[in-house]
Amino acid sequence: MTTPLPTTHTGPMAGPMAGPIAGRPRRRWHLPWRVTMAPRRDVRPRHTLAALVVGLGVGLGLTVLMLAASGVPPRDVLNEFVIFTFFTAEGLSLTMVAATPLIVVGLAAAAALRVGFWNIGIEGQVWMGAIFATWVAVTDAGAPEARLLLMALAAMAGGMLGALPPLILKRRLGVNEIITTLLLNYVAALLVQHLVFGVWKDPASSFPYSESYQPGIERLAQLGWGKVHIGLIMALMIAGLLWLVAERSRIGAWVAAVGADARVAFACGLPVAGVIAGSVLLSGALAGFGGFMIAAGQEFRLTQALATGTGFSAIVIAFLARFGVLPVVVVAILTAGLYVAGDTAQVFYQLPRAVVLLIQGVILVSMVSADMIARYGIRIHASRSPGDV
Repeated sequence: MTTPLPTTHTGPMAGPMAGPIAGRPRRRWHLPWRVTMAPRRDVRPRHTLAALVVGLGVGLGLTVLMLAASGVPPRDVLNEFVIFTFFTAEGLSLTMVAATPLIVVGLAAAAALRVGFWNIGIEGQVWMGAIFATWVAVTDAGAPEARLLLMALAAMAGGMLGALPPLILKRRLGVNEIITTLLLNYVAALLVQHLVFGVWKDPASSFPYSESYQPGIERLAQLGWGKVHIGLIMALMIAGLLWLVAERSRIGAWVAAVGADARVAFACGLPVAGVIAGSVLLSGALAGFGGFMIAAGQEFRLTQALATGTGFSAIVIAFLARFGVLPVVVVAILTAGLYVAGDTAQVFYQLPRAVVLLIQGVILVSMVSADMIARYGIRIHASRSPGDV
């Protein structure tokens, strides 16, 4: 027979192993205030525009301080980031070249995000589009006069193929699309590495890229303004067509309803599964078309850095534009100008690449923060202590 241990404490943790400290109340830290955020009810387009302008101004102000610390005169910041980029023929042409694929991939991200599908695989789908377009060029598929059309259609099919597995896994098995689309980015990038270092490597060069596209057959025609090509007109036509569908058609109303609340839309009898599938496949097709534009309009071949960074840019553009078609075009042009200005500053002022990326990140974060403040009201409340009644 065993003798139980004595119990000397009768507090809330009384028991055989309770000691004299067990009943002492725990000290809880308490802040005298708390911050809450609530969505604003009436956010008009002019509020969004004003927020973007203010965010851009704040970002440029911080850029002046950072560049001044790096030895760049503050007045040169205005010349490089605003005057040269948007108000000179040479700078504006560079901006439009950079904006051409950004418009398309921004629309791709907006198409999927608008129905609540987090397509983080835009970059991988751009890669797939470039791969399929290059396959048409390498194999000389079709007649020469129809080669560009075949490349574009193949690129859209490649982008849709990249978006299809996450869609099926999401609908059938409930797998999180963020994970699957993100991982497929690496699959597509590694496939490009395999091709440009292997079977598609240009035999006339030691660098890892494919053979050059044939001029006049497999390259987008130039418009005679710097390096601006016909892809810019295509991008604007795609944006106009999508705007008509989104704002003036029954399909656009269905997409808006599904994006607002899919369960309510299903209860109202809308084809929710079809709307989501169509939007995701459209997103992949647009991303693949963006890969075709970069390959046939800028690089003229498949390279291992062709689509780097396009996925991040597409998501930022879509969110800043609030998934609107016409705002995507405006934000894409502003983002392209930011990238062009950063590259120009790096060349002329010998800035490290890290400083350029920091400047671009600061400006983008400033714009995103200003947009968030325009969409959400921030309130500070006095907080009660745990003992208050």
